[in-house]
Amino acid sequence: MELDNELLDAIMLAKRISGTKEGWRRQLQFIGKLMRSRDVEPIQLALAKIENHHHESNKKFHQLEIWRDKLLHKGDNAVNDLLVEQPHLDRQKLRTMIRQAAKQQKENKPPKSAREIFQYLKENMKQ
Repeated sequence: MELDNELLDAIMLAKRISGTKEGWRRQLQFIGKLMRSRDVEPIQLALAKIENHHHESNKKFHQLEIWRDKLLHKGDNAVNDLLVEQPHLDRQKLRTMIRQAAKQQKENKPPKSAREIFQYLKENMKQ
């Protein structure tokens, strides 16, 4: 986000003095005063872009969680469904991790393999 030096300095000062409530409030008022004399559209666009990226990241994360859960609960059927969408993934590796996760769950051990499945999907799934 491109901000002029005066506005950027005011924002940085607000971050530094956030410990004192009254000083921080006055600094925010000053930033508001500076903003009234500036074109805020580029700033709004940059903030919207950041927010959209955040939403996209959350959406991708939730999709990965859903696939991991499907793999853990439905086994080979879910692997086949996933490979239709993502044919480059390693079927054998997925099946091994699923079996290991089921074994760990049965033995009441920490879900290390479930986390590994999620990590594998995160690193290898194409969106």
